[in-house]
Amino acid sequence: MGDDYPTLFRSEQMSLMQFLIPTEVAHDTVAELGELGNVQFKDLNPAVNPFQRSFVGEIRRTEEMARRVRFFESQIQKEKDVVPTRPLYDSAPLVTVGPSAAHNIDELDVTLAEHETRLMQMNDSYKTLSERTRELVEARHVLRETAVFFEKAETQQTDIRTSFDDSSAPLLQHDDREQQYLSSVQFDLEFVAGTIDRTRISTFERVLWRVLRGNLYMNHTDITEPFVDPATGIETRKNVFIIFAHGDALLAKIRKVAESMGATLYPIDANADKRSDSLREVTARLEDLETVLYNTGVNRRSELLRIGENLARWQDVVRKEKAIYETMNLFNYDVRRKTLVAEGWVPTRDLVMIHMALRHATEESGTSVVPILQELRTNKTPPTFTRTNKFTEGFQTIMDAYGIATYQEVNPGLFAIVTFPFLFAVMFGDIGHGLIIFFAALYMISQEKKWARQELDEILGQFFYGRYIILLMGMFSVYTGLMYNDIFSKSLHIWHSGWDFSEPGSNHVSYAVPNGHMYPFGVDPAWHGADNGLVFTNSYKMKMSIVLGVIHMTFALCLQLPNHIKFKRPLDIYANFIPQMIFLQSIFGYLVVCILYKWSIDWSTRDTEPPSLLNMLIAMILSPGKVDANAQLYPGQGFIQVVLLLLAVVCVPWMLCMKPYFQWKEMQKIQGQGYVGLSHRNGGPRESTDEVLESEEEGNGRVIVEEMEEEHEQHDFSEVVIHQIIHTIEFCLGCISHTASYLRLWALSLAHAQLSEVLWSMTIEKFLGLSGIFGMIALVVVVVFWFSATVFILCIMEGLSAFLHALRLHWVEANSKHYQGEGYLFTPLSFAKLDEKE
Repeated sequence: MGDDYPTLFRSEQMSLMQFLIPTEVAHDTVAELGELGNVQFKDLNPAVNPFQRSFVGEIRRTEEMARRVRFFESQIQKEKDVVPTRPLYDSAPLVTVGPSAAHNIDELDVTLAEHETRLMQMNDSYKTLSERTRELVEARHVLRETAVFFEKAETQQTDIRTSFDDSSAPLLQHDDREQQYLSSVQFDLEFVAGTIDRTRISTFERVLWRVLRGNLYMNHTDITEPFVDPATGIETRKNVFIIFAHGDALLAKIRKVAESMGATLYPIDANADKRSDSLREVTARLEDLETVLYNTGVNRRSELLRIGENLARWQDVVRKEKAIYETMNLFNYDVRRKTLVAEGWVPTRDLVMIHMALRHATEESGTSVVPILQELRTNKTPPTFTRTNKFTEGFQTIMDAYGIATYQEVNPGLFAIVTFPFLFAVMFGDIGHGLIIFFAALYMISQEKKWARQELDEILGQFFYGRYIILLMGMFSVYTGLMYNDIFSKSLHIWHSGWDFSEPGSNHVSYAVPNGHMYPFGVDPAWHGADNGLVFTNSYKMKMSIVLGVIHMTFALCLQLPNHIKFKRPLDIYANFIPQMIFLQSIFGYLVVCILYKWSIDWSTRDTEPPSLLNMLIAMILSPGKVDANAQLYPGQGFIQVVLLLLAVVCVPWMLCMKPYFQWKEMQKIQGQGYVGLSHRNGGPRESTDEVLESEEEGNGRVIVEEMEEEHEQHDFSEVVIHQIIHTIEFCLGCISHTASYLRLWALSLAHAQLSEVLWSMTIEKFLGLSGIFGMIALVVVVVFWFSATVFILCIMEGLSAFLHALRLHWVEANSKHYQGEGYLFTPLSFAKLDEKE
């Protein structure tokens, strides 16, 4: 594949570039590269503490601005009435590059600080006024309830209260004592009044009864409206209480107990006139406070509305500024040249775009000093970067979840675009179910511009992200449904059937007779009504699973070849690829050929019964060369099976010994020539004087970087042997287990079809014969239930199960044949991805 065009076959070719950026254009340059989003900068100061780097002050300033923006966002979210925020695409951009950039950032910092100060002052005022209002409301309730109580006391209509303690007696036991108590209330007894949380009233009463030993009289009533905490928004319900006792000591105890349990006490005068004056005064003050509180709330909301107009662009600017200075902290500062030195990985195809971005940044900053860009040669492994679009992104993410491809390794994500939905459809094959998920994906695609700007919940967001995967899964499911001739567990009679059923005999059994026709596509619909239809589809799908599995594994194994050619590993072709292919095809490829050959024979014209292929494969290994005449599939079967078995046996030591032997010979050859140090690799150590560096900067040549940290490790020969033994055993056993693993295609397809048939027969089929208005109503209800169960059980739950099994077949059975997955992802500085990271 060429490097001039984007492709999914391999990752992009990368180059390690060095940037020499003058300090006056450093900010604008990084901002321009962040907008471009295709440079992954390296940390050139790994040993420097993050708090000792050059731009710590700027980062702290942006973090403080980010804290203020987060504070504004939290205040808007806590507001009961929705505060509209202008989206970023509809906001005027704030210029943060060029000569006026510093001034604009300073103004933004001042603006954010002013808004924060005003909002915090309003919050404090609103909180203080709300608390004062709550206190006045409680005081008003206390005054009203105490007035009601004294009025009842004067008319001698109070009720006798009992303690909540079962072992105690009522507070007032005798009528004469009650009359004596009531007559002395306004003369001898003093009282304490206040409010307390309703959940604590019973505990409060018990504690007072035991502490004062019954020397009190208590009454309480509910306050109907709840009290809302302005800070947390939590509602609390309270009760008004009034407690009578005699003596200062008892009153002091009551106040201490009340305060310890969170009660609020209010001074209430015993004189009725003074209580009335207090009530009028409290009511007047409460009205004034409510007016001030309302005005404060209006002003606060106005402030939030002004903040909401600019919040999105403030967030965008702060995120970008922080990312810019964090990136600049990765650079080295050259004191002599007064420039920042940066290194980063860049897709080779994008070098022209980067040159244009550097030139544009220089023009925007108003200076004539252009940053210098030059390529470095290095032995380090570049990051893996695969260009995707909205269609291929989901498939590539599936493969990246298994492991990031090694640099320039064949990318299985390209082939997963076809193989993944196809293997899913083999397990999910149904025309009706496929159309349901196809149209669901089609709807999500039609709404993608609208939904892409919205914050979707986690589950819906996952479905939306994989909308193109679901679209192809639906299309392939319709195709396999046509192959199975299955739509909601029913068959389609598109063409003329190849079977005619005879009249039932004495045993009431009707037999199918060939009529000379051939059903051109898919399963003949006559099999759906036959008693042995399940036996037929069971055998057909099981053998089909083996055929598809071996083809998939063979294709995955063939992907080794372009990797070995690309990385110039001819030894791996002869020592791994060829023996592995021979081993796989001599046993399981032969089984596939036998399945296809057995399908092609008309066994009704043969004298022998069709042989069991499973028994044939077992006998091929356990008793090579011996084939029962009654179980023979073709002439010369015994000789061919012996040859194939010998080939498979020879491949095991071939894989086991060939590669370690040649590597051992290579080691002996190197040791015979003598040890060559790394410093003598190019004839001697390289000079790195200032004159040499200056000549390199002035010329147009490439700079050679001696970075040998990631030079290929030299393994001990014993490690090579152990690795090859493990690799050989894993492949040989994996061929058997992986082939059996593809039987999940048969099992899930059979289960899906049977579950669909059971759902139809248990719901709609039982109500089709009903007539009349009630029959129609019942049928409509059952159809709604059947469709809901089809969507949620068969399409979503069964679909998720088939998705996970298809995922496993790609990750384990296919990728293990060729995929190294030892790379690391290309993570460039990109402003477009800052939201995803947060």
